[in-house]
Amino acid sequence: MVVLGRIVAPFGVQGWIKLFPLGDVTDDLAAWREMPAWWLTSDPDGTEWQRYELDVLKLHGKGLVAKLRGVDDRTAAEALGRSYVGAPREALPAPRDGEYYWADLIGLEVVNALGVKLGTVAELIETGANDVLVVREGKTERLLPFIAQVVREVDVPAGVIRVEWEADW
Repeated sequence: MVVLGRIVAPFGVQGWIKLFPLGDVTDDLAAWREMPAWWLTSDPDGTEWQRYELDVLKLHGKGLVAKLRGVDDRTAAEALGRSYVGAPREALPAPRDGEYYWADLIGLEVVNALGVKLGTVAELIETGANDVLVVREGKTERLLPFIAQVVREVDVPAGVIRVEWEADW
């Protein structure tokens, strides 16, 4: 499963949920709507995913609101808690050139122009201005902006991201 976002709260009294997507979905809203179902879990690393069919999906502020089939009132929406929303890889559209699913970047090794290994991508943060790679190596944590001036190459099949970033920054 690829984690796409997280439920942040119920929305209204008719079973709608407010969703915070990972990454910007405004360009791919149609792709989100075309997925026949979403899967929810409280543990994204686990195997307990429950399938829900999507009835309606709308942009709302910086997030999304959705109505899932069978979630018909606020109590049912509250029962979903802050579940993660995911989908199987095969249900997702292929990313365009230069675009990546966050899940594909997690765990990649980050190496600078001198060949120094800076660590691996532990997570990504959406800041509004740009996404940020959280790179960890032991107790060291680096926050690298995911912008062209810093990220020179992303090679998902090779498991590496090449960056313009010094080890002592």
